[in-house]
Amino acid sequence: MNNAIAVVTGASAGIGAATARHLAAAGFDVVLGARRLDLLEKVAAEVSGQAIELDVTDPASIESFCARVPQCHVLVNNAGGARGLDRVLDADEDRWQWMWDANVMGTLRMTKALLPKLVASGNGHVVTVTSIAATEIYDGGSGYTAAKHAQSALHRTLRGEHLGQPVRFTEVLPGMVETDFSANRFDGDQERAEKVYEGIDPLTADDVAEVITFAVTRSPHVNLDQIVMKPRAQASATRAHRVQRARVRSSP
Repeated sequence: MNNAIAVVTGASAGIGAATARHLAAAGFDVVLGARRLDLLEKVAAEVSGQAIELDVTDPASIESFCARVPQCHVLVNNAGGARGLDRVLDADEDRWQWMWDANVMGTLRMTKALLPKLVASGNGHVVTVTSIAATEIYDGGSGYTAAKHAQSALHRTLRGEHLGQPVRFTEVLPGMVETDFSANRFDGDQERAEKVYEGIDPLTADDVAEVITFAVTRSPHVNLDQIVMKPRAQASATRAHRVQRARVRSSP
């Protein structure tokens, strides 16, 4: 690898895979990490990148992954997700634990492991993909919103702690993005997942990837601290304009 190196977590699909493609097109050598190695290797082959199996909920996996990254100029903390829509009274603690391990502890451990290399690069950049759930709450979402609030606080703290060092920090907070996010949240229930995006034109993974790539390709003195992005038809986590499509009646 001769170009600047970008590490992308959760890169086997969705926003992570799209980000790997866009960063590669922008001239970065990309190191891709995710649990699903078969899918990861396909994306890596597309971008002439390096696929390394990674589970951000496992400290040993993170240690092994980061040991294989000799240099790092950009880190995109994208791995994470939601599990269920349980109200607080019915909270499933295993789901809460996974959301905190994936979103918060995964970001902490990846960033902690690669920060020395990012600083040593002379122009490092940490991008953390959180969510509008990092600034909002909604019924049934306490486990996810709590984890995203914590992840955001962790990321924003880094901005002050490394002030004066050659490393930038950008938080990207997407709203509704049509990926496998909802299917994973609902344990593979595709029909339920599709209803989340019904009647609306959501963001795509490429939309988010383009914004991430824009942020990391600015002049070194420019830091885009936070970027909130939502579909035009979405005002908040709980309010969106949905178009009711007419039903097609079959002939009698």
